[in-house]
Amino acid sequence: MRKGIVGVILAGGTARRMGGGDKGLLRLNEKTVIRSVIDRLSPQVDRIALNANGDPERFATLGLEVIADPVPEPVGPLGGVLAALQWVRSAVPEASHVATAAADTPFFPRDLVARLADAAGASSVPAIARTSGRLHSVFALWPVELADDLARYLVEGGSRRVTAYACDLHNAAIVDFPCAPGDDPFFNINTPDDLERARERHRRETP
Repeated sequence: MRKGIVGVILAGGTARRMGGGDKGLLRLNEKTVIRSVIDRLSPQVDRIALNANGDPERFATLGLEVIADPVPEPVGPLGGVLAALQWVRSAVPEASHVATAAADTPFFPRDLVARLADAAGASSVPAIARTSGRLHSVFALWPVELADDLARYLVEGGSRRVTAYACDLHNAAIVDFPCAPGDDPFFNINTPDDLERARERHRRETP
């Protein structure tokens, strides 16, 4: 565990290709997808919160603080990042960074946060995960001190792409993770076929 880092799970995606609803609440064998994400992230950070809009009661059984996007219109994952930074600054003032993860991606590396933190070092830049040349911008480490800067960026109409803010504007550190053929650790669930693949992989990887 890295001290001073709070994990925030971004649960903004809906399962439109699977009839709607929250992808994180789909069943992954004996537990939900988001519970698998929580179990994987918890040992890596001091504490965890959840970013989601709408009625927070649908996540009540998780026992997590639920924080909504602070901006009036949808801006994609950056809205969740801003919510996370502002909440941590207020609720966990001793924390220096936020590690974000997606609610529909249950197999991300168990050393994700440690490696992102090592790459960022003492700098004030974000750090983002990558496999096989592909950036996974939701899986990132964010300095809490960027909260006001990101808020201004969104108000002023900056690009909604995470990489435009983190990489183009703030020269984010990029961390490459190993990726075996067919077993990308950042595989996310978007379709019924993806869910079946995830269930099979979960069975294979569960002792």
